[in-house]
Amino acid sequence: MPTSNPAGGRRPAWLKPPRPDGPRHTLHIVTGKGGTGKTTVAASLAAALATAGRRVLLCELEGREGISQVFGSRPLKGAGERRLISTPAGGQVFGLSMDPENALMEYLETYYHLGLAGKALDRFGVVDFATSIAPGLQDVLLIGKVYEVTRRMIKNMPNAYDAVVLDAPPTGRIATFLNVHEAVSDLAKVGPIRGQADAIGALLRSEHSIVHLVTLLEDMPITETIEAVADLVPTKIELGWVIANMITPTSLGLDQLRLAVKGRLPLKVPGLSEVDNKILADQFATDAQRLLDEHQRKERLESLRLPILDVDLDPLGIDEAGILAIGARLRDQLAEEIRG
Repeated sequence: MPTSNPAGGRRPAWLKPPRPDGPRHTLHIVTGKGGTGKTTVAASLAAALATAGRRVLLCELEGREGISQVFGSRPLKGAGERRLISTPAGGQVFGLSMDPENALMEYLETYYHLGLAGKALDRFGVVDFATSIAPGLQDVLLIGKVYEVTRRMIKNMPNAYDAVVLDAPPTGRIATFLNVHEAVSDLAKVGPIRGQADAIGALLRSEHSIVHLVTLLEDMPITETIEAVADLVPTKIELGWVIANMITPTSLGLDQLRLAVKGRLPLKVPGLSEVDNKILADQFATDAQRLLDEHQRKERLESLRLPILDVDLDPLGIDEAGILAIGARLRDQLAEEIRG
């Protein structure tokens, strides 16, 4: 029998609280404006969650192959769930890439056992037709696979993952994507699609799921982050961390930066001419102003009253080693989340 859902509505009986010896949340949804490093942060979060003996699945949607590019691995599309890395902490990160066509074919096989007939529909363009006339169906099918792999842990299935990290759509459409009830309201009142949408909605609004927002300390990404939070609040899905990515590291305090901007911080390099020292001081003042601007923009994020995690800019770029390094820093900040 369904049980009461604290977030409102009813939820399936299998939707039990997270295990006390595992991560506090089973499904981590990562969103952010394009160009903010959303995929990099999602991959790093998966690495952070993959502690000793734990299996974490990193999912992407719409076949973008962002995960394979970050890890420098073979394309994930059509490869199912494939191991990407073993972490220094003793866990494993697996990858999964889903697109609407594969999601619909899997749905047809699961609920209607179409098999070869389903593949024939694909050849005749029925899959493209269905997802184009009903965009809400596309989102339900895509997140339906994420729902399935997340549910494995909750139901203690043998092929379960300890956590699932979803590299989700950008902030501009994240609320619409996650609000599956509204997406299918005109499409299906009853039947398997409606039932799946209801079950997905119950999972998203439960204590198993949490949404994190990635941003740069720039005006447009911060504005989109604030707007996304306002859009997500009515969905009653738990909001987690705002992750400020690619922050310029500095050991200087605010007072020192203000002095540098005014040209009052002593800066004379032995061996350089007065002209060269002046050029260096001017460049230093420009950099100091940029750091002050970042600090002021971060104050806008603080108005959201959500915890903020900082990820410093890596001048060497991002590869597997960079992912693991960021993951290690995130792990230090997420000690409560990665309990057990």
